Amino acid sequence: MTILSVLLGILLAGSLVYCLLILLATQRYLSVPRPPVGKTRPMSVLKPLYGQDEGLEENIRSFFEQNYSSFEILFAVHRADDPAVAVVEKLQREYAGRSESRLIVTGESPIPNAKAHSLQLLVAEARHGLLAMSDSDVRVTPDFLKHLAGEFEEPNVGLVTCPYRAAAGHSLWSRLEAIGMNTEFLGGVLVSRLLEKMKFALGPTLAVRRDVLEEMGGFEYLRDFLAEDFVMGQRAAQLGYEVVLSSYVVEHRIGSQPMRKNIGHRLRWARSTRRSRPAGYWGQIFTYPLPIALLFCAVQANAWPAGAVTIILRSLAAWATSARVLHDPLTREQWWLLPLQDVLGFLIWIGGFWGNRIVWRDRKCTLLQDGRLQINP
Repeated sequence: MTILSVLLGILLAGSLVYCLLILLATQRYLSVPRPPVGKTRPMSVLKPLYGQDEGLEENIRSFFEQNYSSFEILFAVHRADDPAVAVVEKLQREYAGRSESRLIVTGESPIPNAKAHSLQLLVAEARHGLLAMSDSDVRVTPDFLKHLAGEFEEPNVGLVTCPYRAAAGHSLWSRLEAIGMNTEFLGGVLVSRLLEKMKFALGPTLAVRRDVLEEMGGFEYLRDFLAEDFVMGQRAAQLGYEVVLSSYVVEHRIGSQPMRKNIGHRLRWARSTRRSRPAGYWGQIFTYPLPIALLFCAVQANAWPAGAVTIILRSLAAWATSARVLHDPLTREQWWLLPLQDVLGFLIWIGGFWGNRIVWRDRKCTLLQDGRLQINP
């Protein structure tokens, strides 16, 4: 019991230091001046679609509403009868003459990562040298493209990736996941940025120079990875380009999945992270101070002062990311769900150490050691 107490005490101390690092990392991120509105660089917005997400029409509409003079929007679906087609065509009619857009039917993906297959074909169709890639569940304000263009003013910037505020659906599981994204996940992103700069990208929205994408091997290289967005940022940094965590926060609308589907996709991404950053995945133990404090208090008599300090620092760290960076109303209004999410997130992290089989977009796949996907026979 003494050895266990010492081990938990060390882990708890590390977790409390991590909370302090989140506070410092948040301040560093917020202290960077917003970039000036730069030249209106012609930009291609690439949006792979699959089915009709909750709020899809308003999500897509927000891209048609951009206050930007030179851009195109390219959509991709696998099948002509995909429900997203009707939504896109309705908006194309509504914005005819105001926004340039095209819809491409790609056919079924021959590779496991169907999103990467769509992006590969969209890049080939895109006319401009600056490519913004955004998921179907992302919603933005009319000044989104202006912000991105400003952040490419520095010539060495090769890729810009946007932090995101998760907007939950109606289910409890959706709210728990959103609170985790807006506190635990973003905290990890900011600390990584503080300690080693940005050497990865976030999937919901990123922008890259076409020549940088080609230099890293394009989607011929990226398309077999589950986390192709992470690898894209990693490759850009390896090639010597600056990867910027944008000052612009997009809204990521995660919908209302029931428990089984929600836990399933969270486990999928945990396993993907384990493959993409093995050492970093082990280090995530320090991102769960509340569960560690509970275990410490359970095995160590009179440990309540450590528990009290943990509650204070975890609350401050959650406030720094969710309120100061993301302006998240969910965490502010339902803060009492944070301990439950921390425990659930800890259990999912543990579960991520086991298994390499996942189901993604109705396909059964095996996640290989290097993070690539293989379709199961």
